[in-house]
Amino acid sequence: MLTFIAFILTIIGSINWLMIGLLQYDFIAGLFGFQASMFSRLCYIIIGVGCLYLIIRIIVNKGSVKVYEKKKKKKDTSMVNAEASKEIEDKDD
Repeated sequence: MLTFIAFILTIIGSINWLMIGLLQYDFIAGLFGFQASMFSRLCYIIIGVGCLYLIIRIIVNKGSVKVYEKKKKKKDTSMVNAEASKEIEDKDD
């Protein structure tokens, strides 16, 4: 989940840089008034930390990152135990 959040933050930061390059408009600064406001700086820091986290994950995982992975469902152990005991009873007969 943390990787997914870092990925979203990196996308937001990339879109902001795209807008700065193409339109000369800083969306984060426009959202909070100006670039040096406390909230703008905090937003820049959070986006930067998310990007650093992704870079570290890429290095640790040797070039691959799973952004979102569905959790595997656990088998119902009561059903497995019931089937196993039924097989044991069938063998005894």
